[in-house]
Amino acid sequence: MQELLWSIAGMLVIAAAMLAPGWRLRRALGRPMPAGFTDILARNIPVYARIPEQLRQQLHRLVQQFLHQKKFIGCDGLDIDDEMRVTIAGQACLLLLNRPSRVYPGLDTVLIYPTAFLAPRNQVDAAGVVTETRQDLLGESWGDGRVVLAWDHVRRGSHDWTDGQNVVLHEFAHQLDSESGSNNGAPYLGSRESYRNWSQVLSRDFADLRADAIYHQQSVLDHYGATSPAEFFAVATETFFEKPYQMAERHPALFAEFGKYYRIDPREWQDAPVPASQPVEAGGYGQWR
Repeated sequence: MQELLWSIAGMLVIAAAMLAPGWRLRRALGRPMPAGFTDILARNIPVYARIPEQLRQQLHRLVQQFLHQKKFIGCDGLDIDDEMRVTIAGQACLLLLNRPSRVYPGLDTVLIYPTAFLAPRNQVDAAGVVTETRQDLLGESWGDGRVVLAWDHVRRGSHDWTDGQNVVLHEFAHQLDSESGSNNGAPYLGSRESYRNWSQVLSRDFADLRADAIYHQQSVLDHYGATSPAEFFAVATETFFEKPYQMAERHPALFAEFGKYYRIDPREWQDAPVPASQPVEAGGYGQWR
C-alpha cells in the first residue's frame, strides 16, 4: 500500500511539474500590460500608433509571452532595463502578428551588447588552411537558442523605420527561418504548393539581387541579402516591414509571397513615400550581420 501511495505521489509531482509552465504563462498573460510598457512600444516602434487596435492587442499578448519566457543578459557591463526588453520583444513580435506560430520556441536567451561585438570566425583559404579571426557584428542569430544584439543599433533601427535596416527584424527573421529545420531562406510554410511558389519567386529575386550587387546597381533590397538565401530572407523581411511601398512596386511577386507568409500589409501602417522626382536625403549604413 505504501509503495502505491509513493507511486501516486510521484506521478502527481511529475504532473504538477509538467503543468506548472502553462499555468504560470496563463497567469502572466492574464495580467494587463503595464502602461509604461505600452509607452515604450509607442516610442520605439514608429508604426505602433498606426497598427489597428486588434493587432495592437495581439502584439501586447505576444510581448508579454516573450518577456515571460525569454531571458535577457547584458554583456560588457550593460545593465538590462525595461526599455531594452520591451523594445526588442515588441519589434520581434511584429513578425508573429496574425500567424499561428508559437513565440520563437527555439529561443531561450537574448544577449545584448552596448555596441558592436566581436564574434569568432574561421576562414578557409584556397589551400584549405583555416585561420581564426574575429569580426565586428551588430547582431547574430545562433542555432543554440540565442540571439545577440548591439543595443545602440537596436535604438537606431527604432528611430528610423524607413531605411529598410533593422537588426531586430533581421535576426528574428533568422529565428523564423530555422523553424523549418534549417536556416536556408525557406521558413515553415505548410503546403508543398506554398514551397513551390516561394522557391520560384525567391530564387529569381535572389539571383537578381546578386547581379545588382556584382554590378553595383541600386536596389530596394540591401545587397547583403545577396550573400546567401538565408540572408536574403532576413533582408527581405526588413524591407517588407520598413519599405513596403518600394518593395511592392519593384518586387511585386516577392512582396505578395511575404504578405502571404506574414499575413499583414505594412503599407497600412505607413504613408506612401515621397515620389522619386522630389529630392530626398540619402540614408543607410553598412553591413551589420
